[in-house]
Amino acid sequence: MSYLLRIDASASGASSISRQVADSFTAAWTGDIVRRDLALDPVDHLGAPGITARTTPADERTPEQKAAALLQDELVEEFLGAGAYLFAVPLYNYSMPSVFKAWLDHTMVVGRTIGLGDAVRTAGRPAVVVSARGGGYGPGSPQHGKDFLVPTLETVLGDPNLMSLDVRAITPELTYAPIMEPLRHLLPQHHASLEDAHKQARRQAEEISRTLGVRTETGGSAGTADAALGRR
Repeated sequence: MSYLLRIDASASGASSISRQVADSFTAAWTGDIVRRDLALDPVDHLGAPGITARTTPADERTPEQKAAALLQDELVEEFLGAGAYLFAVPLYNYSMPSVFKAWLDHTMVVGRTIGLGDAVRTAGRPAVVVSARGGGYGPGSPQHGKDFLVPTLETVLGDPNLMSLDVRAITPELTYAPIMEPLRHLLPQHHASLEDAHKQARRQAEEISRTLGVRTETGGSAGTADAALGRR
């Protein structure tokens, strides 16, 4: 049975809104879950051994290339084995946390997870991105147009020439309103955004579970396997 692959990238621990909303998703999920926490167990950034290992025959690889290839194989097979994806990736300085970018760089491999015009195994699989942000980035807000995370992931994860996933974004906003005085007047909007995010997460989990026909063997709560931490 395929599983939900949940990737967490927030460094804020239990106070992370991205994690809390993702928890609402997994609470409504009816199947098995494999979880990789990149804050607790980060992968190294992609370096020369990891890049060159992809085009070097296995019997000619250096020890460094072999180690890099082993890590990439683990991440790629974990990714390919999933039937659906949940990415809890907060907006850090207008973009994604570096730990998630490192994970992406290792996981995106031409011919395995990237199609470049050819069909890939993950085409059409649902992927939910939960991305909390301290301010507001919607139309009419001062930060509108400065979210370089969700559009990037919609391209990287969803482009037919790349991973070709069916990407759905949930973006709880104004998470700094409870803790930053200049934003206190926006608390009602924050609470409304957060409530809506939790509802969206539960609805998406139920819809995707139903569409995929996901059920645990006992019909009870899902099991979780850990592959391994502000307010975003």
